[in-house]
Order: sequence, then structure tokens, then C-alpha cells
Amino acid sequence: MRIDDLDHRIVAQLLQDGRASYAQIGDRVGLSAPAVKRRVDRLRADGVITGFAAVVEPAALGWTTEAFIEIFCTGATSPDEIYSSIRKHPEVVAAYTISGDASALVHVRVRDIQHLEQALERLRREDNITATKTAIVLSRLIGRPIDAPAS
Repeated sequence: MRIDDLDHRIVAQLLQDGRASYAQIGDRVGLSAPAVKRRVDRLRADGVITGFAAVVEPAALGWTTEAFIEIFCTGATSPDEIYSSIRKHPEVVAAYTISGDASALVHVRVRDIQHLEQALERLRREDNITATKTAIVLSRLIGRPIDAPAS
């Protein structure tokens, strides 16, 4: 998959405003609207752009507490097995396999501390999870969206 400077600039525009029209993006990058559409279609077909979504303030939906949970699993638990255990928990907004003692790091959003405790109890009941270690987020210092990398 080859991405040139114009592709990077188009992606940067979409990251800044995913609702911008092809004409608006074209004006900013020096292409016609049809040329931008062709490039966006190709970027989607190539898997560079995987979708479009609204960015919502979690607190506005009642999700005011977030935490990072280190998950410790039995033996040599594979990433697929960890995924199967945590994907069914709606509070999980991101999860990563990591280096170090923990098997994975899970980012959760919940309504409050009581909801966090309930989510933790459910996670701990998964067969392959032996322990958890939780850090509650007190304040978000940086929460920037992904930016188009420099070419």
C-alpha cells in the first residue's frame, strides 16, 4: 500500500474534520472533488481508512470514570484468548498486549466507582484471568486524536 504526500494531506483533513466534503478537502489540498473521492475510495479499499465515527464526550453519556487495568492470565494465554475474554465487556474501550509481567492492559470507561467494581468483578470471573491491577484516571492531561504522520 503506497501512500503519497497528497494521501497524507487528505487523511490529515479527514482526521481534522471527518464531515468535510470532498470539495472542501480538495480546496485545502489542491485537488478537484472527484479526485479526492477517488483517493478516499482507494484509501478505504486499501485499509488505510477503516471507517468514520463521531467523537463523543464520554461524560455527556454518563461515562465519567475511566481506568487502566493490567490483566494477568494463566500460563501462556494467547492474544486471541485474551481478546475472547474481554471483548464481551462493554466497558472495555481498548486493550493491548504488553511487555512486562502483565498479559494485557485494558482501558475501561464506566459510570462511577461502583460500576468499575462491578466490571472488575466480571473480568476477574473469566477463566483465564488470574489477577488484575487497576489504576483509576484522575485527570486526562493529553487526549489528542491520532494525527496523520509526516511523510
